[in-house]
Amino acid sequence: MRGVALMLLSSLSTCLGQMLWKLSAGGALMPLIGGFALYAVGALLMIIALRYGELSVLHPILGAGYVLSLFIGSAVFRESLSASKVLGVLVIIAGLVLIVRGEVKK
Repeated sequence: MRGVALMLLSSLSTCLGQMLWKLSAGGALMPLIGGFALYAVGALLMIIALRYGELSVLHPILGAGYVLSLFIGSAVFRESLSASKVLGVLVIIAGLVLIVRGEVKK
């Protein structure tokens, strides 16, 4: 479970880093630097997480970033939430639950 938690944190960190990159698209330097820092933290967390589980289980957990991106895009950037986007996110969440549940039952 430690690997799963670290991968979720990695996904959150890289997703927030990408959000800062989008904020820096207007030319602001600080969000760009912050985005690189968060992305680096996410990469380090991913490397550490891989010590605690199988790649075939842990790597798909990074798909949580798609879920987070949808909510961040909607909340921060006022991007639209269509039914197909929500359905896609629900499918991703279902897949993540199945992967993690299968790992926990071992």
